Amino acid sequence: MSDSRLLGRVALITGASRGIGEAVARLFAAEGADLILPARQPEALVGLQNELAEFGRAVLIPKYDLTDRRCFPQMAQQIDKRFGRLDILVANAGVLGPLSKLSEIDDESWDHAFDINLSANYRLLKNLDSLLRTSKAARIVFATTGATRSPGRPELGPYTISKYALEAMAKTYAAETADTQIRINLINPGPTRTKMRATICPQEDPLTVKTPAEVGGFFLDLCLTECPYSGEILDVVMDEGGVDKGTGVTAPSFRMAVRNPS
Repeated sequence: MSDSRLLGRVALITGASRGIGEAVARLFAAEGADLILPARQPEALVGLQNELAEFGRAVLIPKYDLTDRRCFPQMAQQIDKRFGRLDILVANAGVLGPLSKLSEIDDESWDHAFDINLSANYRLLKNLDSLLRTSKAARIVFATTGATRSPGRPELGPYTISKYALEAMAKTYAAETADTQIRINLINPGPTRTKMRATICPQEDPLTVKTPAEVGGFFLDLCLTECPYSGEILDVVMDEGGVDKGTGVTAPSFRMAVRNPS
């Protein structure tokens, strides 16, 4: 049973149509949050919206294209009019981009990766800043990747480079808001059963990696009012195997570890 740890909190989650974003939206709704789930194709989230509405909280699915810079002021105005503040921003939307050498990537694919992975998140911060400052305990979580721990992986350039820049931007914003109630962090979920993971590792058995639902709790931890971190990158790593009480089988467990603590 949920403890309603987000009761009354207003949360915006990007990339909620599937995978980790969908899992986070389900968990946050169960924990009592009002949700804003912007989508380029809102009809794709109608089923999810109907399911989450059963928790008795607002579930809004406004039509916004994160590659269109004009949508961000409109988004801020809509949130301000409906709620007057924003308590939580989970920026989960991301694209892999082409798996090609830098010299072979076309300009449009490069620009698209940076539009979604970096520029959209900059515009979210810029346009939602005043709404986040209105919250008594604003929490921001950006999704990053373990690829930034090992620079220079070939044929993953647009994704890795844009995530490097995202990490630098989040740390900059953390420094700029250090004297406020805002806490911003990045999380690397690690290997997770998503469409993106299947594209990067097509030979991998998806049953050998954790599900998006197993990751959602870590996003929740970073969005609680008692979250102690800000300006950190946290990696979800495998802990020592534990024993499942029901089956007696040793199963992996996971925890968050701060990467290069600041």
